[in-house]
Amino acid sequence: MAVPGSLIQEFNSSNMRYCINCCIHLLPNDLHRQCFRCRGPNHNNQKCPVCKGENKVPLYTDSKQMKLLAVLEVRTDHRESWNGFSCLRKGKLCSLIFGLIIMTLVMASYILTGAKHGLLLIPSPFHYGAFTSNPSLMDNESLSDMKDHYQPSKMNISYVKDYPSIKLIINTITSKIEFMTRQRPDLEELRKQEPHMFSVIPNKFLPNSKNPCWYEEYRGNTTTDPYATNSYALYSKRFRTIFDYLRKVFWNHLYHYKDKHYRLRCLPHFYIIGQPKCGTTDLYDRLRLHPDVRFSAIKEPHWWTRKRFGIIRLRDGFHDRYPVEDYLDLFDLAAHQIQGVLQSEAAKERGKMNNIIIGEASASTMWDNNAWIFFYDNGTEGEPPFLIQDFIHAFQPNAKLIIMLRDPVERLYSDYLYFASANKSAEDFHEKVAESLQLFENCMLDYSLRACVYNNTLNNAMPVRLQVGLYVVYLLDWLTVFDKDQILVLRLEDHASNVKYTMHMVFQFLDLGPLSEKQEALITKSPASNTRRPEDRSLGPMLPTTKAILRDFYRPFNTKLAQVLFDDAFLWKRT
Repeated sequence: MAVPGSLIQEFNSSNMRYCINCCIHLLPNDLHRQCFRCRGPNHNNQKCPVCKGENKVPLYTDSKQMKLLAVLEVRTDHRESWNGFSCLRKGKLCSLIFGLIIMTLVMASYILTGAKHGLLLIPSPFHYGAFTSNPSLMDNESLSDMKDHYQPSKMNISYVKDYPSIKLIINTITSKIEFMTRQRPDLEELRKQEPHMFSVIPNKFLPNSKNPCWYEEYRGNTTTDPYATNSYALYSKRFRTIFDYLRKVFWNHLYHYKDKHYRLRCLPHFYIIGQPKCGTTDLYDRLRLHPDVRFSAIKEPHWWTRKRFGIIRLRDGFHDRYPVEDYLDLFDLAAHQIQGVLQSEAAKERGKMNNIIIGEASASTMWDNNAWIFFYDNGTEGEPPFLIQDFIHAFQPNAKLIIMLRDPVERLYSDYLYFASANKSAEDFHEKVAESLQLFENCMLDYSLRACVYNNTLNNAMPVRLQVGLYVVYLLDWLTVFDKDQILVLRLEDHASNVKYTMHMVFQFLDLGPLSEKQEALITKSPASNTRRPEDRSLGPMLPTTKAILRDFYRPFNTKLAQVLFDDAFLWKRT
């Protein structure tokens, strides 16, 4: 009997008339004719010396026992009479049947596994294509306009069929939106949360410096490395060159007074707090060309939002927390220049004011409070009791904040193209948007808007960062601690069309001195920074259906934002 070598099969022989054990051991080299003689009509399993006491007979092939994939029960007809030829022919038939069974099992396994992991090559429930009706869904964008910036795929499958079901999800979310004012924590509560930070940063700064600075006693000696334990230097190889330079010049910038050494410490005068993929890098690159502006040694330290909680990379979990001293070290280069102004002869004789200001440009500062759930008590129904701005305001009540925003629909697509690692496409983006909306809806059914926006689990689960585009939620929370005139809100669309105008707004907001024509030209005519990569640009725009869905989702938030800022440009009706 020919049996595949990868199987062990057990045959129930309690009703069999023929002894097959000795034949199987010898196949396929010898048919063992003596065995055929013992398989007569009067054969009895109990009397047969080979079969006696055997109820189950294992099959062997090529002298090797076969591996078990299935247990089959084979019964023979009592009236059937075998001969050598029919035995072999039936063996081939069994082999064919076994092969079909194995193929069926393999296919079933593939289907079940593929369905579980989303690997099956079957049509997606989401479809793409242009609208065939109701062009008002695109904020009055005509069908011909849509065709200009997107051509349907050759597959001729339409994602439009998704729209009604996703629209229901958006309607549910919209019905749950409530813009509630948060309760601002008092100063003593903040002190209890961050006692070390309050012990390091004073509540008063030098009166003759526009930038918040103070002198701190340095107790090390000439052989002490002041940056030996700095976490930014330890974990980031690309910043070690900066710290090597700071080590060399450190002692030259200490202030000596009554046999003690003091170092000048500074915090930023202003923060560019958001949002990601909204032009913050371009604003940073232009602003640092101003002669009175300095920035931290690292463009985006992310200290307030991540590093002080021990988050180096989001995917790596928590590490040791970066102390505030490590953050202050990042401003030492600027502090050296400010100290040079303060100790100059002109400053000593005429009381000259230092006009150099320091900025910090972490685009996560406005929105990223994901770490709160791990460090603060969750006694506020899912809403964080403390936010980043509470601590910044506690130390710097006069800080200035700059926010650059863009159409949240376009921001999300740009964010996806920048951070997605593989298989990027307009279709993939559409499906990720649909999944994220469903997750956000599930949260809104049980929790408040603020609880969902600051929900770490939800934010990590959503495949695209929908929450980052809910600008007004974050802005309202910042306005609970800072006055409106301390916050400058810009639009990327305005910045891209008229750089000179937006930069003048920033200079005026920061009270920066006048520039020469040459200096102004250098700042305003420089090429744009951090533009879309060529490989991402080749993917084209998002699908029209996706844009319509996102417009519907963000519309109530944009409406509230325009009301808060008294500017309908933040409705982004036509971008």
